Amino acid sequence: MKIHRYTVNFVPAEEGGYTVIVPALPGCISEGDTYEEALENIKEAIQLYIESLQKDGLPVPEEISEKIEVAA
Repeated sequence: MKIHRYTVNFVPAEEGGYTVIVPALPGCISEGDTYEEALENIKEAIQLYIESLQKDGLPVPEEISEKIEVAA
């Protein structure tokens, strides 16, 4: 089984908790009332996303990222 690694972005929700987005997987979003819950939920969402792609015979995206610095 191949291990996939993705960057996830945690966005604090106004009402509390977090929304989590996976930029490399369009539409892969989850949430949780705590950081730990949000982390577990997004792991499950990523796994289901990948399983769905594989079931449909589609390629699993690999993340291509680079951190850059911008002066503002």
